[in-house]
Amino acid sequence: MSERRGEDHWQAAALSADIGKRPKRILFDGAPVVLFRSAQGIAALFDRCPHRLVELSTGKIVGGEIECPYHGWRYDGEGRCTAIPGLVGAMPHYRVRRYAAIERDGVVFISSGTPRGEPYLHCMQGRDIIARRVRSSTQSTVIDAAENILDATHTHFTHKGLLRGLTSKRHLVRVEVTGGEGWVEASYTGEDRQQGLISRFLEGERTKTIGRFRHPGIAELEYWGKNGLVLATTFHLRQADERTVEGVGWLIGRRQGLLGEMKALAFKPLFTIALHQDRRVLKSASDNARLPPQALPVIGPLDFLRRDIAAIMEGKMPAAAGEARVHYIEL
Repeated sequence: MSERRGEDHWQAAALSADIGKRPKRILFDGAPVVLFRSAQGIAALFDRCPHRLVELSTGKIVGGEIECPYHGWRYDGEGRCTAIPGLVGAMPHYRVRRYAAIERDGVVFISSGTPRGEPYLHCMQGRDIIARRVRSSTQSTVIDAAENILDATHTHFTHKGLLRGLTSKRHLVRVEVTGGEGWVEASYTGEDRQQGLISRFLEGERTKTIGRFRHPGIAELEYWGKNGLVLATTFHLRQADERTVEGVGWLIGRRQGLLGEMKALAFKPLFTIALHQDRRVLKSASDNARLPPQALPVIGPLDFLRRDIAAIMEGKMPAAAGEARVHYIEL
């Protein structure tokens, strides 16, 4: 497999609801980017006026163009300078770097390259679902944040009572790891029901759980019951800067009439608690890792996806693509 061009993919950058009458600044691979609604639709520009390097995001939107707050220079959605107040004569050809941008299903995606096709949304797209969109910011790296979402063994400790029960009872679970170009997943069978609050309230009998990683930084969890996929989360992660991971995601359930609507109301606040718990432990690890002496984390015998995720992020084929791996653990 040839190394994929890292810039030629869509990455979730913000919720559409966060971009209204005012511009929004984000960090994209460490670079400042301003998102705003131009006359042609959603726009993403390098957040720096070329004149005096002021943040365009601190300006305002005028007629579908972004106006620099320093001297009033304006730029359209393509990054072209369209106005310099006070200028007499021909307009110089100044430009700000433009990023590809698109809105889909309430989320803004951007790219520094020329991605082909539509962005991938979530693992239940095209089905009759109830979805809640969420965003998060975590002090971590994409690989650590993704592995945390997909790691089943930490839930007994980090999420005890919420995702796992309060007792010490465990089940013998079969784990099958498979993969292909740009993805790897672990399928867990043998645990018919988790005893945590979320599982007891939102699920029924469980037949399997799937944790999946997709290029470039998408972590998905699927909870399957006797009648198919019941609940799912899909989180798009990106490295905003050296220490910060930004996430945009979907919390998804099957549409089940009034009962489904009631469950959907509870899903987001309960999941927000779990996010806070994960955020706290990831920050602890990040802060502690910066102290001397420097060390690499140990890849333990139950870290089934770590090496495959690392390979995918490096543009390589995951080892699981060659041959499925089967493990047995107690959960």
